[in-house]
Amino acid sequence: MLADRTRTHCPYCSLQCGIVLTARTRPVTLQPQLDFPTNRGGLCSKGWNAATLLDHPQRLLHPLVRTVPGDRASAFRPASWTEALAAIVDGITATQAKYGRDAVGCFGGGGLTNEQAYAFGKFARVVLRTAMIDYNGRFCMSSAATASNRAFGIDRGLPFPLADIAETKAILLVGSNPAATMPPAMQYFDAGRAAGATHIVVDPRRTATAAGADLHLQPVPGTDLALANGLLHLAIREGLVDEEYVAARTSGFAAVRDGVASYWPDRVERITGVPVESMIAAVRALAEAESAMILTARGAEQHSAGTDTAQAFINLALALGLPGRPCSGYGTITGQGNGQGGREHGQKADQLPGYRKLADPEHRAHVAKVWGIDPTELPKPGLSAYEMLDRMGTDGGVRALLVLASNIAVSAPDVNRVRDRLAALDLLVVSDLFLSETAELADVVLPAAQWAEEEGTMTNLEGRVIRRKRALPPPEGVLDDLQLLKALADGLGRGAYLSADPAEMFAELRRASAGGIADYAGISWERIEATDGVFWPCPSEDHPGTPRLFAGGFPTRDGRARFIRVDYTAPAETPDARFPYVLTTGRLMAHYQSGTQTRRALSPAQARQEQAHQEQARQEQATGEPEAQLHPDLARSLGVQHTDLVELRSRRGTATFRASVNDDIRPDTVFVPFHWGGASAANNLTNPVLDRHSKMPAFKACAVDVARIGNSSPRKESPVIARNHFLQGVYPFHGAGMDKQTPISDELSRLVPDGVVSQALYFRGGNSTDELITVVLLRDGVPMRYFPIGAKGDVHVPLRVVEDIEGGSLIELALAAPAGLIGTVVVDLGLVEH
Repeated sequence: MLADRTRTHCPYCSLQCGIVLTARTRPVTLQPQLDFPTNRGGLCSKGWNAATLLDHPQRLLHPLVRTVPGDRASAFRPASWTEALAAIVDGITATQAKYGRDAVGCFGGGGLTNEQAYAFGKFARVVLRTAMIDYNGRFCMSSAATASNRAFGIDRGLPFPLADIAETKAILLVGSNPAATMPPAMQYFDAGRAAGATHIVVDPRRTATAAGADLHLQPVPGTDLALANGLLHLAIREGLVDEEYVAARTSGFAAVRDGVASYWPDRVERITGVPVESMIAAVRALAEAESAMILTARGAEQHSAGTDTAQAFINLALALGLPGRPCSGYGTITGQGNGQGGREHGQKADQLPGYRKLADPEHRAHVAKVWGIDPTELPKPGLSAYEMLDRMGTDGGVRALLVLASNIAVSAPDVNRVRDRLAALDLLVVSDLFLSETAELADVVLPAAQWAEEEGTMTNLEGRVIRRKRALPPPEGVLDDLQLLKALADGLGRGAYLSADPAEMFAELRRASAGGIADYAGISWERIEATDGVFWPCPSEDHPGTPRLFAGGFPTRDGRARFIRVDYTAPAETPDARFPYVLTTGRLMAHYQSGTQTRRALSPAQARQEQAHQEQARQEQATGEPEAQLHPDLARSLGVQHTDLVELRSRRGTATFRASVNDDIRPDTVFVPFHWGGASAANNLTNPVLDRHSKMPAFKACAVDVARIGNSSPRKESPVIARNHFLQGVYPFHGAGMDKQTPISDELSRLVPDGVVSQALYFRGGNSTDELITVVLLRDGVPMRYFPIGAKGDVHVPLRVVEDIEGGSLIELALAAPAGLIGTVVVDLGLVEH
């Protein structure tokens, strides 16, 4: 029996803030846990609003398949689980029979529980027997993870509890803005500053975090490696290296010392734009403090040389003698909710549970024994995430793809290319909470249970394993991911290898991880609940766990940490005459990842406004608007004013944003958030070139041009004027079949005037019948978007910005409904034209 009040955790970022859910009545409410160590009563806006999505009207509640199988231009229709699973099993079986086992791929997510991530890796390698599995964490943590493994022999984001941040005397924070991305963590930074700690932030933007620091270093995006080597050069020149520590606890320093000899301060200033005096102040603050930390995040790591950049900052930390000292060391700030656990137990292309390596014979033998198979049955390492996506539908590439908890049609780099490859698949299956941009492209869409409806464990940014507890059952007909994988395994004749019980999966995970780097053998659900989580490694039930690593040595062969020489090379793509500016991307406070959830979230106050029909202002407040941040000097040179529409163009595509003009960014740099798809997808622009070590794409630096929409030359006159247009009304209908899209009314069409660009802002719809119907947005007779409306239901879909609709195009709304069905449909499509 489920309790009325359940202690669990926020579903979003890697803090995994403690919350208490009250689920005795709907809607579900939540409050922060006042005593949980990471948030201590704090929550950000995402956390406060998380429960609003549990009963969201756009939530998927039943499987969807195409009306015409194999035709992704046809509308979705509801299907039973039996039908949907049969279609998937038949598709997988046919694909592997024709192209081989590796023609079926799996793509996971950093939001899956440890049990689900473990089961997904096992499903791929034992049920499907394919090498092709990777996950979206490849786009997040892989560079820092690779660097840490090379230097320390272990990858745990923070090798110390978050609370140590409040105690350290100096921090160098590189490429992170926790004031916006994880606000509850700022209490530790604030406490440290209040106690006199010196905080230094490295970021091309003056973020809220940078504004509160003692020193802000503002480099050109993609030059952090040169900066790190320059800081180490200064540490050596100034006599600040901890020679005793280096001699006793490390190896390889001589090669690194020789390598950074050429990074003299003036040269580094020319590369990075950071003044010499600022570099000197930074390195002295770190070296002279009683304790110090160097923390990196995606701003430093999501580059073509991201691993080497993280390695350079590790070299600096080692030279200063920080790792293993109290309240000191190097760490990386994990992003996704289970970004740490998700990369430990088998979702990555080259990994087995416990951070074991798929290419290591001893590791294969251990895991194969736990799984009850012969080691020779395990596939070899597969392709990394983007490599797998880039080869979909080609000879030797994946032909069928199963996606769990990921929205790759928004989150992958060069997303236009990725969408083309998705379209080339023979079968695309997506399991998600909502009809995401990736789900819209699928053959089969499966509804997934949400965080408050499932049991399991997560591992936060500290390496603290915590419990996700079920507070309420999922809606009838919705499966959690373990149930889904078990059902597919049953259909494929290998169901004996998987369990739908998360407790059984965790018990097996403990055995599989035993003796590995990420050893969970001594962690049980009961221990977690009794102690606010257990830190791995924890090899036995009488082991206390390991909150702090490296005090007694490093888990390398000789017990020493490794210096590794790395040299700066320019970013893979640099500005030129065609693309003269640097683009960098990142997160906003109100949003998370691809925005599948947060673009739909309303606060309680906004939900009450919804009931009062105050829509447009409310939705803008709830979801924000994709903006491009430009420095006033750059904006002035382009004739762009604040709130103008601007088009960004790279070698791969274009994207449209509102201009946000302020001096919190370098004049040569443009910043955009990556939470939107469609015409405002940042990843229409980004460079898919990969880090040679981690296979991380270069999300954080590419070359772009910027132009104000509506005028190709700089202008001084009044700003562009946007006009709204609406296709709306209440109309009777007579269904002609779910595979037949019939016009609803001549009134629901709009010919976009020549010289004008139209964009859809939102769609609202209502359905009077007892059957699912689908409203279809057409451009020149071709479907652009599908809006399913459930029985007796209504929907509200914010669309800003879907796609530019050029002048001369005909916009229409059509309806797909079961043959013979008679009813009434309410439609309201909001357009903006400029």
